Amino acid sequence: MRLGRVATRDGVAFAAIEGESGAETAREIAEHPFGAPTFTGRSWPLADVRVLAPILASKVICVGKNYAAHAAEMGSEAPETPVIFLKPNTSIIGPEVPIVRPPSAERVDYEGELAVVIGRPCKDVAASAAKDAILGYTVANDVTARDQQKLDGQWTRAKGYDTFCPLGPWIETEFDPSDVAIRTELTGLDGQTSVKQESRTSLMLHDVGSLVEWVSAVMTLLPGDVILTGTPEGIGPMVAGERVSVTVAGLGTLSNPVVDK
Repeated sequence: MRLGRVATRDGVAFAAIEGESGAETAREIAEHPFGAPTFTGRSWPLADVRVLAPILASKVICVGKNYAAHAAEMGSEAPETPVIFLKPNTSIIGPEVPIVRPPSAERVDYEGELAVVIGRPCKDVAASAAKDAILGYTVANDVTARDQQKLDGQWTRAKGYDTFCPLGPWIETEFDPSDVAIRTELTGLDGQTSVKQESRTSLMLHDVGSLVEWVSAVMTLLPGDVILTGTPEGIGPMVAGERVSVTVAGLGTLSNPVVDK
């Protein structure tokens, strides 16, 4: 099932996204999407609603240097255990919402990633049982003020600006994350689109089950919490007027324009 969050004339609602590409329907879910969802009976053509970030997490846990080639391009060794950090939930935006470059940052980078959405409260989850704790998967962009990351020596400011965590377009509950293609494309000021990142999730140093086990040993995970699983090599800067699009095969494409504040 594809689970989304949409804005209609009547407000914001969770919805099941059904139908073929170009003719999808958003079928309203009562209350929340966790467990076995119930439906209100209302639905809208997807073209008539605005697709929002599929979830507003209580916390976003990110994994650094989870692809060996990305660790190398950052000038470091691949870590033996996961490196984790947090983004505030106020950084979350949905598809087509502008990524806002702060005036204090000289370089703002894209980082296309697979994201895991937690489905139930959990703690100390074994990797083998991680699937039972997961609601589904979506696409993410771990936007980073690269110069500030280097300057500060820790990552909170560089990763935490409003709009620095695009998520979407929806959550896919039936999905095997073990070996799928991930690609980031940048459409430049000249209108030309180029591929900047292209990899597969099978190249992650720590797979999804291992990440859920590691994170849940540190902190309790709540329904809707998001784990960003790390970015492959090919990170680079974005400037105002460009558009960044992250695609994970089987999940869809998350696209956002870039603007200056």
